[in-house]
Amino acid sequence: MRRLVIIGTRGSKLALWQAYDLQAKLKANKIASELKIIKTKGDKIQDLSFDKIEGKGFFTKEIEDELIAKKIDVAVHSLKDLPTQSPQGLVIAGLSERQDPADLLIIDKAAVDMANDLRLKQGAIVGTSSVRRQSIAKDLASHITIKELRGNVPTRIEKLKSGSYDAIILASAGVNRLEIDLSDFRVIRLNPKEFIPAPGQGVIGYQVREDDIEMRKILSEIHNKSTAQMTNVERKVLNLMDGGCHIPLGVYTEVDEQGFYHVWVSYAQSKDTKPVRINISQSTSHGLAENIVDQLTKFIENQ
Repeated sequence: MRRLVIIGTRGSKLALWQAYDLQAKLKANKIASELKIIKTKGDKIQDLSFDKIEGKGFFTKEIEDELIAKKIDVAVHSLKDLPTQSPQGLVIAGLSERQDPADLLIIDKAAVDMANDLRLKQGAIVGTSSVRRQSIAKDLASHITIKELRGNVPTRIEKLKSGSYDAIILASAGVNRLEIDLSDFRVIRLNPKEFIPAPGQGVIGYQVREDDIEMRKILSEIHNKSTAQMTNVERKVLNLMDGGCHIPLGVYTEVDEQGFYHVWVSYAQSKDTKPVRINISQSTSHGLAENIVDQLTKFIENQ
């Protein structure tokens, strides 16, 4: 490949880590690249929670616009931020390996109470802007208070250090990728089968123009097929539920050595209602997402 590949990315430390990771993979295949930093709506609006920001694609639309306009050649996204339907002319051409999909509960040591649910003291203020995390956390520990928390990963941790919160919830993948030292806190890894993560959490997606056959071929060499097995199910459930960051939906999939699919789902009609939880196992992914949504619908109708 003779051309210089332009990689479009957000400017946060985590987004840049993801872009540099792709850059290293391209370099290993003798492909030169450079980064272009693009600010998204989610970066610009810091005073509203995601469920109050109009539309979908808070962290992706502006990057996708640059891709459509041929100002970049590949867009790098956290897969959990990507709407399930790409704009016309764009496709997801590859996925990274999956980092730990779990969420972390990071607690100020002064707020730890081993006798309480989630090891949090009575009335503990827990920071998160994810309606999924809010719904599950309140269900598991009704004695806590949820407070909105925005900003990139280091900023959120600084807010915890400053005493604005007693605890915060972050994706393990982001903390691990940035190699953040959390030794000052009590850290609890939340079991993804119980505190169910966002669809695609821990995975990086590579988006290109559909007609850019050269880039699609390059990214197919990087593409992690085992990751796709799991996230295809998760994102199809998200698509059938017509959701994005603004709905309290968690979906987590594992595929065992025999090829059986095991899926855990949490869904609430709002961040303030009790989530419905289901676990389904099936020998094939065929019709699996539809089966999950059918069961969710029946639970909701019977509530």
